[in-house]
Amino acid sequence: MGYSSDLETRIAKKVTKAITDHHLIEDGDRIMVGLSGGKDSWALIQILDVLQKRAPIDFSLVAVNIDSGYEGYEHHKLTETCAARGWELHVEHTQIGETIEDILDSTDTPCSLCARLRRGALYRLATSVGATKIALGHHADDFIETLLLNIFFQGSIKAMPARLVSDNGEHVVIRPLAYVLESEAGAYAKESDLPIIGCCCPACGDLSLQRQRTKRLIMDLEVEHPGVKQSMLKALRNVMPRHLLDTRLNPSGELRDSAALRLDEATASSLIQIQH
Repeated sequence: MGYSSDLETRIAKKVTKAITDHHLIEDGDRIMVGLSGGKDSWALIQILDVLQKRAPIDFSLVAVNIDSGYEGYEHHKLTETCAARGWELHVEHTQIGETIEDILDSTDTPCSLCARLRRGALYRLATSVGATKIALGHHADDFIETLLLNIFFQGSIKAMPARLVSDNGEHVVIRPLAYVLESEAGAYAKESDLPIIGCCCPACGDLSLQRQRTKRLIMDLEVEHPGVKQSMLKALRNVMPRHLLDTRLNPSGELRDSAALRLDEATASSLIQIQH
């Protein structure tokens, strides 16, 4: 059975590679897909539905929507689309929007706080629907932007894992779109005729937010130097701990031993050349 387009073929290959590389889906899994109605989550559930029909293993899908409570959110487009395509959907209505306004402090951003509150709701729902994995629609651009955000503003070198086990060990979060670019996810959602729904959050798209500024920086670099995104994505899979300053990764004694070994090897090589 072939794929519907060249784009779907390309995305299917990237998602399959991510699943294989990071052991994201196993036989018998019940995958709960966080479905916001944005292009990324639509692309995720669409490609997982396609792969489910072709996979050599058996797994099921259930979509879950966390409604943050913002006025104007178009719930009906989610329910109608999922019903038409035979996708199981659970909608959880919350007051996350009001909660953010009440507890947001100067050290936080609305997006990061919202993400934490939504994550808590997803964990609770995963248990109630019997999910073994929680699939989120983070794509390659999200990984790259998070890396830069942490370097620029948090003083750490980290992005996000393709597979994450929660602190209590009860939940596994997976990101099958790890190798898929944001542009590809958007084009695929459009090609698949899926309705893009805005989250209706007042802060959405605010260019003063750190993530939006970082996104713009990467876009500008990509225009000047095509391939920057792919290079950064490759860097996340090509880490060289000995070339960093973290002493937890580079104990001083270990470095001395390594340097001494190289010196001994160089000395031995010189002696061999002299003897000859």
